[in-house]
Amino acid sequence: MLLDPLILSTFDALLTAARASPDPEPTAMALATAGSDGKVSVRQVLLKDHDARGFVFYTHATSRKGRQLAETSRAAANFFWRHLPTPSQVRVEGDVEFVADADADVYFATRPRESQIGAWASDQSQPMESPELLPARIADIERRFDRVPVPRPPTWRGYRLRPELVEFWYAQVHRLHRRDSFEWHDGHWVHRRLYP
Repeated sequence: MLLDPLILSTFDALLTAARASPDPEPTAMALATAGSDGKVSVRQVLLKDHDARGFVFYTHATSRKGRQLAETSRAAANFFWRHLPTPSQVRVEGDVEFVADADADVYFATRPRESQIGAWASDQSQPMESPELLPARIADIERRFDRVPVPRPPTWRGYRLRPELVEFWYAQVHRLHRRDSFEWHDGHWVHRRLYP
């Protein structure tokens, strides 16, 4: 399903305002995933793209979140912008799919070279036997790709969170916050105002 145009325009307006605010990371979102064992984990990731199909982020498929998404392919995300004139947050829940490899390649090519090297050198989320290993691995990768473009590592993937639920929350006085929920139901988006 595609996002309702009202959902997309509302999110776009909030993100544009957040980018103009003092918020140092307006694209940061808390991403929650769970494995088949039911154990939930959450961390901050950066939103790298969004459109009517959903919200895109990148990570290693071998990271904890990548492994959990391979097991359950569902996630929830939360944006919180406290520096807006009306502090606001957006909650998103839904299925997760891979971004096309060609799209991941295009985005990877825009990253700073140091970040590209780091994506090859890091075994994200894996135990590090010694702190000296990472600089040595970085040096090895730099030699490997000396004077040539750094390709995307095969395990570094793009993920798209395809919403089934999107909720906009706006801070109000006396904690009587405004909450607008949009939920995909029977082939269309249902909008409901929720109690605070």
